[in-house]
Amino acid sequence: MTITVLIADDQALVRSGLRAIIESEPGMAVVGEAGDGAGAVEAVRRLRPDVALMDVRMPRLDGLAATRALLAAAVPVPTRILVLTTFHLDEYVTEALRAGASGFMLKDATADQLVEAVRVVAAGEAMLAPSVTRRLLERMAQDERPDPDRAREIRELLSVRELDVLLLVARGMSNAEIGTQLHLAATTVKSHVQGVLAKLGVRDRLQAAVAAYDAGLVRPRAAAPKDRGTPGR
Repeated sequence: MTITVLIADDQALVRSGLRAIIESEPGMAVVGEAGDGAGAVEAVRRLRPDVALMDVRMPRLDGLAATRALLAAAVPVPTRILVLTTFHLDEYVTEALRAGASGFMLKDATADQLVEAVRVVAAGEAMLAPSVTRRLLERMAQDERPDPDRAREIRELLSVRELDVLLLVARGMSNAEIGTQLHLAATTVKSHVQGVLAKLGVRDRLQAAVAAYDAGLVRPRAAAPKDRGTPGR
């Protein structure tokens, strides 16, 4: 099945370069372009691509506001947003993730890294530049006060095993690593992850990690939380 992509960037040369990379890859097609955030919102709503490559700094409406408009609406679009920027600044990343983006990459990424990111995001997973993942989530936890009500809600929603899985997802572990840590089969971990996403009402494991940090269930550079739920659930 072909992965459809929309490119939103205010520089025509950048759009052309991204189009060339995407269209040279089998199984991918660029279905539209936008030169500003407002145009990106209109194009995504009209074309419904699988993935939108969204620049941060654009006229009329920046990429973060455009992402919020698309994903925080009463009826959010199914499109996955992959934010691209030249700015290696945490605040851009945190704003994008809180807006609902499924990934963040710097524009100095290689063509292969970009293609892989599109595939990962289109498959419903989350993508962050490896250099910012852990530092980003810890920064989010430091900047925001934990929400005890949300933490209580999450504990009530999830089983003990699902909560174990969520805490390890929030620490950036893959399904294989989680399976090793908890002595579970990969298929069992995948099932638990899907259950966590459904119960928390989030789109992917990155958004689940954000929820765990925001609730204070995971703290920066700390040991795993002691309170992991009510035994026997």
